[in-house]
Amino acid sequence: MFHKAILAAASLSLLGTTAIAQEKMRISLQLPLTSHLGENLTLFEKEVEERTGGAIDVEIYDSATLYKDKEVPAAVGSGAIEAGVASLTRYVGDAPVVDVFYMPFLFNTEEKVRAAVAEGSPVREILEAEIAKTGGEVLYWQAYGGAILLSQDGPIRTPEDMKGKKARVFGKTLGDFVTAAGGAPTLISGSEQYLAYQRGTVDVGMTGVSGVKSRKLWEVMDTITKTNHANIEFVVVVNSDWWSGLDPEVQGHIRDAANFAQDDVRDRMSQIEADAYAAAVENGMTVVELSDAELAAWKEVAQPVIDGYLEAAGEAGQKVLDAIGTDSGS
Repeated sequence: MFHKAILAAASLSLLGTTAIAQEKMRISLQLPLTSHLGENLTLFEKEVEERTGGAIDVEIYDSATLYKDKEVPAAVGSGAIEAGVASLTRYVGDAPVVDVFYMPFLFNTEEKVRAAVAEGSPVREILEAEIAKTGGEVLYWQAYGGAILLSQDGPIRTPEDMKGKKARVFGKTLGDFVTAAGGAPTLISGSEQYLAYQRGTVDVGMTGVSGVKSRKLWEVMDTITKTNHANIEFVVVVNSDWWSGLDPEVQGHIRDAANFAQDDVRDRMSQIEADAYAAAVENGMTVVELSDAELAAWKEVAQPVIDGYLEAAGEAGQKVLDAIGTDSGS
């Protein structure tokens, strides 16, 4: 009886400690849970809760139910929420250097992308240091694939086809690219683009092909042009104060879960894109491949975009370009 009482007291003590130690980690996501980023976050949630023994309770708020993607950096940086997922370009106002991933045709091989996003790479270290100044720490990166163009009743094959058209963009550098091609960029959140296409707010769309599938954009656009003019990267960012207040052992478990989730989505990105293209075709979309001459025409208009990036990003921008192994005139 005495032993049972001791065990019961110990159990209650343990439960009390667990309850006190448990931390909520709310994560804002602009995409639905059925998207590949949503699936990846769900994997991260499972890994974190298992590795920490339930000390961290992850809650995912998908489909921009708490914050739109453009609001995530400020929400995380202020501590209004513990974590959030945002496209890198959402940090361009505070850290212009992040838009290197949206420079036209710069990341034209998988090898270049992987080298840039690798843990400890000069590119990643420079970008993450700038993001940290906003009060958020990058936990891990989520691959989103190459940028494409969407249209209705015909493809956007060359810059000539863009002239005079309004185009949805999701970042400054992408907007500069549209301007250089003769179009009129309109910054629209990912969660709002379906309605923008449906209502005719814009004539041309810009996103990743996985977004076409997760948002069923085939209901409002009928053509995909495979420009792959930018590499889209999302980052999972945690509030710096919240993070520094965690036990180092718990931090380690979360980091391990983050690395696991990061590798998983990166390694599956090619298949994710292939599946999304297949789904688009199955749902009536036309997928247009560009000729070498058509791609050359797009690249020709890109030089002002590169110059603008360097002017905005300054020394940090040049360091990043040097690390990638290119020059401002390439």
